[in-house]
Parts: sequence; C-alpha cells; structure tokens
Amino acid sequence: MSRSIRRIASRVPRAAIAATLFVSLTLGSGVRAGMAETFAYVGNADSNDISVFKMSESGEMTLVQTAAFKGVEKPGSSTPLAITPDHRVLIAGIRSQPTLAVSFAIDSKTGQLSHLGNGPLADSMAYIAIDRSGKFLFSASYGGNKVALNPLLGNGVAGEPKQVIPTGLNAHAFLPSPDNRFAFATNLGSDQVLAFAFDATAGTLTPSDPPAHKVPEKSGPRHFVFHPGGKFVYLLHELNGDVAAFTYEARSGAWDEIQRTTALPEGFSGKPWTADIHITPDGRFLYTSERTTSMLTAYKVDGSSGKLTTIGSVQTEKQPRGFQIDPAGRYLAAVGELSDSMTVYAIDQGSGALAKLKSYPTGKKPNWVEFLNLP
Repeated sequence: MSRSIRRIASRVPRAAIAATLFVSLTLGSGVRAGMAETFAYVGNADSNDISVFKMSESGEMTLVQTAAFKGVEKPGSSTPLAITPDHRVLIAGIRSQPTLAVSFAIDSKTGQLSHLGNGPLADSMAYIAIDRSGKFLFSASYGGNKVALNPLLGNGVAGEPKQVIPTGLNAHAFLPSPDNRFAFATNLGSDQVLAFAFDATAGTLTPSDPPAHKVPEKSGPRHFVFHPGGKFVYLLHELNGDVAAFTYEARSGAWDEIQRTTALPEGFSGKPWTADIHITPDGRFLYTSERTTSMLTAYKVDGSSGKLTTIGSVQTEKQPRGFQIDPAGRYLAAVGELSDSMTVYAIDQGSGALAKLKSYPTGKKPNWVEFLNLP
C-alpha cells in the first residue's frame, strides 16, 4: 500500500473502509453495483418453449426458466423471436396452425417471462421484427410468399394484420431501417430485396422507387444486418454462401454493393446452406453461420469503407440456424437444431476470433437466440 493511500485511509472511519473494501471486492469479482444483468432467450421449435438463461460476466450461463407457449399444441418448423425496444415484451412467432404471435412480459429484475396473450399472424412466419417505435410487428412468410405488418396493442399483444403484402418467392427476413423510415424484405427464391417506405405514425408500408434490389440468380438472399453506424448493410445468401456488403444511403434507402465475399469455410465442398448473420454492437466484427458444415465464420469490418476481411471459421453446434451476440459484444451464443444445445464463445476484443467456452442443453430444435440487458 502506498503512503498516499495509507494517509487517506487513516482519516476514514472503519465502517467506510469496510464498505469501500466490499465495493472493491465485488468489482473485482464481476458483480458490479448497478450493473445490468444479461439474459439469453432461446426459441425451441419442437418443444414449443423458450429457454431463459442468465449470463455472468465470465460468459457462464444458468438456466432460470423454461417458458412454454400457451395455446400452442403442434410444433412449427422454427421459432423466431423479437424483443420490444423498451425491453418489456418478448414475442415468439408460431409457425404451426393456428399461426400466432405469442407475447410475454419480461420481468425487469429476473428476466423471466410471463404470458401476456396470443395475437394472429397472417401466415407461417419465418422471421419477425419490431419497429424502432415498438408499435408494429414485421413478419415474413417463406412458404406464403408475403410480408405483413401487425400493430402491437397497449398490452404488448399483436392485433390483426394491418397490411399483408404479396412478395416474390420465399420472403425470409423483414426489418426496418435504423431510422425507421424504410423497411426491407429478402425474397430468397426470387433473388431480390424488396424496399418499402415506412410511415411509423400511420403504420403503413409503400413500395419504394425502385421497389426491389436484384442480386445474382440462385444466390438466395436470406438474412441481413445494418452496421451500427448506419452507413452499411450486410446480406447473407443461403444458396451460394455469399456475404455481400453494401453502402446504405439513409435519405433514400438505397443499397449500393461494394464487396462480395463468402461465408463458406476454407476447403468447403458440398451444397451451401448458410443461415444467420450478426454484427457486434461496436461494428468491428461480423459473423455468419453455415449449416452444411456447422461452422461459424468471423470477419473484421473496416469502419471507413465497410468492407470485410475474413478472420477464420470455427466448428459449432450441429445445424446452426441461429446465433446472437451479447449487448456488450464480448460473447456469441450459437444453437444447433440437431444438437438441442447452445455453445457460448468469447469474442477476442482485438482480433474478433472466437474461443469456445462451454455448451448448455436447451429445448428441442433450438433455432433462435436473443440477448437482453436488464434493467
């Protein structure tokens, strides 16, 4: 102990010293005063439930709840999830009949879910998302070739669809732009991305001019993410394994391709079957999943140009349809549809490389992960 510290300590009452030591110890152990708790929510298609995990500072996961879907009997092909911007409601898309949006209240202290109610979906929806105002639910139907917009009622339950819009083949993802002025929908079977102007006040979608952005034939555009800075967007193609980088013009909503690379690991042979794509909150690293090889691939993002440099690939859960990055950008959690488990990886903050930490059992056929910091 230095002299200056001894001098200060000598003038402080013992109770205050004890309190200071307690705070120091808790900081050192990772239990920080006022620190947000982190939770992971895993959608399980075959068991019709959500596995709720609490994550520690070290990335350790603890299962705290298994929340069943009330009023749902048959399993669907997947279970997309979305969380409202105010972190109060989680919504799950049910793809079996009757197709429903199941809403849960999120306990701000425990992260646990309690059923609020079920609302109607326009079809079996492979993807759901909530607009930036928290008032509308976007959804995309792969088999029904359509997208839809539902209002969210005051209790967090979805109302009747306000708009149902036919698309090209196999609508797969439907997301609002960062400023909520536009919305974009991938059509995997028609090799295009549809563009809409979105009026969040009226709750209406209008085709943009031009209404679609074409991508290479038989590439199968699937999922996409915006860079946190809002100037770039990254599109994953299921059928050829491409990852395309675009500049994004916020005023007009225009996409302009600047790079095309691959999500396929080195030495890949077989039929590409990519699934999911996510970017770290600071925008420095991007990740994709590929189901044929059950691999995750990492990329470094150039903050100025938006271009990608491949870091490398790691083996993960069998058939990794879904994964997610925690809000601090320190961990990645991937689930396997054929392994019924989730693996957590540490993200190297310098290189972006993934290091496996531990695997955890989930429900049956896990396919979607959402992270949330509470409160």
